[in-house]
Amino acid sequence: MSIERARAHLAAFGLEDRILEFDVSSATVALAAQAVGCEPEHIVKTLSFEKGEGALLILAAGTARIDNQKFKQRFCMKAKMLSAERVEPLTGHGIGGVCPFGIPDAAEVWLDESVRGLDPVYPAAGTPNSAVRLSVDELERASGALGWVDVCKMPLKEENI
Repeated sequence: MSIERARAHLAAFGLEDRILEFDVSSATVALAAQAVGCEPEHIVKTLSFEKGEGALLILAAGTARIDNQKFKQRFCMKAKMLSAERVEPLTGHGIGGVCPFGIPDAAEVWLDESVRGLDPVYPAAGTPNSAVRLSVDELERASGALGWVDVCKMPLKEENI
């Protein structure tokens, strides 16, 4: 089960006790923020893109959006989201629960600058009704991120998330 892979991964960092499981869905930023009881930007969404035979995962603030021009400039490829049928095989987690914990070796993880300065943050924990409470430093360490990138933009206040 996906949450068990995430739990085992987080246990290697002593963070498995931070997993929160809900009786309600946390599959979207809005639902996760409601379930956790935080502002939407503190939800860390894992955006999943095609990269060769693997996936490129961007961890971004819940209210951030990919800036296609920045993405293409940084990664030298178009930002093409994984199709629904490729999400679980390439990330190890189903839609609504994708996270950087317990993922296949072919998936690479990057942290977007939109996450800096947020504390705490709540990425998913492998299922569409879970999250894990972490500091940004803990997220950076436990995610195995290859580094920080600036490939997102923040929406105007009146835009929906």
